[in-house]
Parts: sequence; structure tokens; C-alpha cells
Amino acid sequence: MSLTKEQIAQRIARELRHGYYVNLGIGIPTLVANYIPTGMDVVLQSENGLLGMGPFPFEGEEDPDLINAGKQTITTVKGSVFFDSAVSFGMIRAGKVDLTVLGAMEVSDQGDIANWKIPGKMVKGMGGAMDLVASARNIIVAMMHTNPKGESKLLRACTLPLTGVRCVKKIVTDLAVLEVTPTGFLLLERAPGVSVEEIQSKTAGRLTIQGEVPEIVF
Repeated sequence: MSLTKEQIAQRIARELRHGYYVNLGIGIPTLVANYIPTGMDVVLQSENGLLGMGPFPFEGEEDPDLINAGKQTITTVKGSVFFDSAVSFGMIRAGKVDLTVLGAMEVSDQGDIANWKIPGKMVKGMGGAMDLVASARNIIVAMMHTNPKGESKLLRACTLPLTGVRCVKKIVTDLAVLEVTPTGFLLLERAPGVSVEEIQSKTAGRLTIQGEVPEIVF
């Protein structure tokens, strides 16, 4: 069985470390805020001007003045601070963000990422993605393994306009956890019930299998 979006976020939350400053992109990455391990001190940064973002609010408790970069209502935590986007991007460009979690349309086996534009479709803008991929110390991608047509999104080379080059370190999809290495994707874990053969058949980029690949444990 493939992972749900919530399970992808839950698995990525295990990559967080105490004291990290983390930026969560729109889509699946925003769900990571709901799975930060208890007792771990992680500060979530939003490029629209917030340091100290909490989990999503319960229904009926939303504050329309508190939103993330994806315009979703959020909560704040004790010690949260607000500032303008220029200060926010100053933090990003200065390399103050330890980890960035982004969605993607395509990722190459060299760590290139395409996540902002599909030619011929409406483009809302680059957002903060280009700054984040150029400046973050570590980048993890949260995405579906294949597109709606069933075609692999893990490629030898991206076909869509690039957001960043050789910047992605790890990818968590609905089928697997993979690390980007000099020789391509390294399969680290597989979704419960998903075979290595299925992951191989749905990965167009170079894929390395080393020994027994364990299932993701929740």
C-alpha cells in the first residue's frame, strides 16, 4: 500500500533534529508541522514573515490573520515573532535555515528539482522556492512517486523548468524513501507492502538497491 500524504509528512518529521530552523513549502510539506516529535525544539519559518509556526488550527479556531506562505490558516507557538518578507528572505539567503521541505513536480537523480512551472499552465509565481533551494543547508522533497498519468517523477533529467540544480538530498514519496547520491537514487526504505520491484518499475532515474530494503515503520 502506498503512503498517504499525512504518512509522507510523518516520515519526514523523523528527519527533524533538536534546534533546527525549518521551512515548510506548500502542499504535503505543511503537514510536517503536525508531526514534530514531543519534546523536540524545532522552529518553523514561513517566508511570508513568521518565525515560530505551530500546527494547523482545529476547525472553528482559525484566525484569518495567521497564515503560512500557502495562505492556509495556522497557529503560533510561545515566542513566535512576525516581520516583513524582506527580513524573512534575508534569513533564508543568509543560510540560517537548517532544513527545507518542498514539494516537486520532478526530481532528477542528480538532485535537480523542478517545482514551480508547467509550460502552458497558469503560473502563480516562483514564490520562495528558488531562494530556498539555493540557500538551505538540507533539502528534502515530499512528493508522489508518479504523476496522474502514472509516469515517474523521479527522472534521469528533469523535463520541466528547473528551480534548483543538485540541491535535493532526500526524497520521501508515497512508495519510498530515497537518498540522492553521486550514482543516482539510493533506495533506503519502502512503503509497507510495496515491493522493490514496483519501486524500480516506477523510477525512471538511476536507482541503486543495496541489500535488504526495510519497510517504513510508523
